Amino acid sequence: LGTRLVLQGPDPFQRQVGRQVLDAYGRFHRAEFEAFFNRGLVLGLLQRGYGELSNRDPAILDYIQAGLRLIMSCPSVLELFELLQVEALRLVCERPAPPLCARLCQLLGDFPQCLPRGRKLSLAFCQQLVRSIAHFQSQGTREAELRLYVSQVTQVSALLRSVWKAEPDTLLPSLQELFAVISAGDTSFEPSVALASLVQHIPLQMITVLIRSLTTDPNVKDASMTQALCRMIDWLSWPLAQHVETWVIALLKGLAAVQKFTILIDVTLLKIELVFNRLWFPLVRPGALAVLSHMLLSFQHSPEAFHLIVPHVVSLVHSFKRDGLPSSTAFLMQLTELIHCMMYHYSGFPELYEPILEAIKDMPKPSEEKIKLILSQSAWTSQSSSLPSCLSRLSGKSETGKTGLINLGNTCYMNSVIQALFMATDFRRHVLSLNLNGCNSLMRKLQHLFAFLAHTQREAYAPRIFFEASRPPWFTPRSQQDCSEYLRFLLDRLHEEERTLKALSSAKSSEMTDESQAQEAVHKSQVFTEAPCMGSEERTLIEKMFGGKLKTNICCLNCKSMSQKEEAFTDLSLAFCPPTSLENVDAKCMEHSEVKDDYMVQSDTLATSPAAETPLNNLEVNRGCGTIMNEGTVEDFSSEPSSENTTISELKVENNGDISQSLVGKNTLSVTDLLNYFLAPEILSGDNKYYCEKCASLQNAEKTMQIIEEPEYLILTLLRFSYDPKCHIRRKILDNVSLPLVLELPVKRATSPLAVVSGGWSVGVEISDTGENLAKKLKPSGAEEVTCPQLVPYVLSSVVVHSGVSSESGHYYSYARNVSGSGPSGLCHQSTALSLVSPQDKLFPEESPCTVVENELDTEMPREWFLFNDSRVTFTSFQSVQKITSRFPKDTAYVLFYKKQNSTCGFSTNPANGLWVNGDPPLQKDLMDAITKDNKLYLQEQELSARTQALQAASASCSFRPNGFDDNDPPGSCGPTGGGGGGGFSTVGRLVF
Repeated sequence: LGTRLVLQGPDPFQRQVGRQVLDAYGRFHRAEFEAFFNRGLVLGLLQRGYGELSNRDPAILDYIQAGLRLIMSCPSVLELFELLQVEALRLVCERPAPPLCARLCQLLGDFPQCLPRGRKLSLAFCQQLVRSIAHFQSQGTREAELRLYVSQVTQVSALLRSVWKAEPDTLLPSLQELFAVISAGDTSFEPSVALASLVQHIPLQMITVLIRSLTTDPNVKDASMTQALCRMIDWLSWPLAQHVETWVIALLKGLAAVQKFTILIDVTLLKIELVFNRLWFPLVRPGALAVLSHMLLSFQHSPEAFHLIVPHVVSLVHSFKRDGLPSSTAFLMQLTELIHCMMYHYSGFPELYEPILEAIKDMPKPSEEKIKLILSQSAWTSQSSSLPSCLSRLSGKSETGKTGLINLGNTCYMNSVIQALFMATDFRRHVLSLNLNGCNSLMRKLQHLFAFLAHTQREAYAPRIFFEASRPPWFTPRSQQDCSEYLRFLLDRLHEEERTLKALSSAKSSEMTDESQAQEAVHKSQVFTEAPCMGSEERTLIEKMFGGKLKTNICCLNCKSMSQKEEAFTDLSLAFCPPTSLENVDAKCMEHSEVKDDYMVQSDTLATSPAAETPLNNLEVNRGCGTIMNEGTVEDFSSEPSSENTTISELKVENNGDISQSLVGKNTLSVTDLLNYFLAPEILSGDNKYYCEKCASLQNAEKTMQIIEEPEYLILTLLRFSYDPKCHIRRKILDNVSLPLVLELPVKRATSPLAVVSGGWSVGVEISDTGENLAKKLKPSGAEEVTCPQLVPYVLSSVVVHSGVSSESGHYYSYARNVSGSGPSGLCHQSTALSLVSPQDKLFPEESPCTVVENELDTEMPREWFLFNDSRVTFTSFQSVQKITSRFPKDTAYVLFYKKQNSTCGFSTNPANGLWVNGDPPLQKDLMDAITKDNKLYLQEQELSARTQALQAASASCSFRPNGFDDNDPPGSCGPTGGGGGGGFSTVGRLVF
């Protein structure tokens, strides 16, 4: 009667009476109750039900649990426990609904003696319970129904946790079963997100082992892994799940570490919008934001994933703002930082980003340094592999974030120059901003190369197309060449090409009559014009960036008549002082500075004693001592054929007995000294007399040169290759020359029209003369002008170094840093810079220039300098730059790039829309598409290589081959393999199997 009332009672009152009757029998008539509540009754209830009551009704389990409590002290309960162990396993195999399964787990939790015993049965129970959870579905949509469903799932997962804790051997097989369920490709069955409830019970310390097992198991196919990862991401919808985002991110990182990029790309594009939509729900928002951040920040080869969520960002931001809750504000700040990072990385889409920028304008914006750090740490190619070292990871960009250039066979001369030009920030930005669509010019190819250097994910890029287009015709392929000669040729080509295109577009526009032709003319004329902020000057880009002007004055010492000529230049070639004139250097420099005594601004301590008493080691050195090398003339752009020294001229040294003595003994010259020497007056006499038209005869004359218009980027070439007339070879001057971090260029600006002005860019200036004339240049000028030169400060941007003893051999590499008009140059204060025309210093007698330089290095910004050595790019310091020659005598600075301080060339580096990546302008769509395509190809190449290595790992032998850059080793020689050739360079130090 009691049983019937409990199981079939029509109302709660009768069911309550039935429970009281059973309780009375169990307490006061235990023998009768034990005889009644036996194996047969329990088995019948579990298999057949009771009357009309189904055996799958939770009420059956309620009744059995109540009966077990009443006979716990009776011997017969052991028999019931054995029965229930079998029946519990049978029940979970039948995939019970959530209410019945939760009730069963509650019973088993209260009576753990009913859990299946033995490893085999216990393991089968756990696996089948996992399968049962996978079939769970909520029966309602109202909040109360959903809450009940969640609580039922929680009960089931809690039982599994207790089993795993009691029998740890069941955990791993249970997780394997879980993975088998979510990786199944059966489209007719979708596992329940209730499986997410199990994740919180998996110990976090197992992440490494499990992820490594999953990502390296050859039996796990890509399709299965993709399916499993997608379903794990779906688990973010489960309200009470903990650590789901931790496991999802760990699996994403694990796949990246073994280069399974195809899976990552597919999953990201499939699920990024779902993850973003989870941000609308506060319960699951933290986990969803963590996964969204990782997916977006790691998906760096293409803007596709980010652009899928862009349309939904504004509405979500407004929703967060309306909430006004502290939690919503905190999440909004995190989301804003993420959005800024992505817009920084994928600039060039103002129509998409402007509404977002408007929506988040009140939120704090992360600094550029923080954005770079976040992006560099999040890329797939930066994920450190936790796998055994037998699976070496293909490396993406180095930690510097810079891209190397592959040596195509003795092309280090080009690579070093290109990297120096690329690191000339304002020039790079101008090139990237040009509208060159439909143009197949050399400038277009340079823009393409710069774009790839800025945005590719490859560690090094092969510039084959640009090399073939820019190589001078007389350069023999695969042989070493002069980088300075290449630089001049390249700038000349770019300059002439732009002038030609502008002339052609102008001629075509004058002939066009109808409207469509006029529109075409406008397009053509804009080929080499920058973005709207650039202005419309007629000067070419090369003139704007590297063009300066020299004024040459020649005064006849007989009739005092003056001849003047203006000459344009793009680089200045600085000769070394010949041995015969060393004793006069100080005298010349001192007298030169004394003339301008009243006009010195930067230096207070001018010489008052005789010049001969001023030792050379007291010359101002300005923060530096490294060096560079080459020979040549001032660069010219000849619109007409010119015979005036348009080729490299040789510095002839009469006595080559010991070239190392061709400078000032054991003292170190600086670039300042060489520039002073270049600008010093020169007496034209003897065989080099000047033909004076007024006198109508050859006369002694004085020649002076003045810089009257300074360039934005000052390129200085040190004439290190001298011609030996006895041996008929070009020797290299290996003397160390200190490099000032800040250089002040004396500029005498033109105030009135000149009497004689050469036309255009038609004149080349020979700077390296014969030894005789070099000596004569040291004679002080009697016709020195009293005008004050303005001291224009420049900061060192790049240094191209030549390693070797001959211009026809050796290796080039370059040091460079990011220097923009208002950027890092701020660390070089003018107060520490000293005048070129006043070599007298402020050092104490016992101090050397290098001592002061090293002290000043303490203020250097960390990781500001980069070393570009073909494929390899590493962080370095200015201290390494200045000490390169003292440590490696054959490695000497050759070509220097200085950037005019506090100048932006009229180019806005911080546009209001904030959409420039690295401060660079947005790329044209076709360029961005090409880079995106190549980045995807690169990821596929890495994945294929990683899989090949994995297949070969078991059978191949292991050998240790360490490779890498050590500051104690010279940068190496040039070779077709790039990076260092004979220097032992490799793209990454690694174990090779």
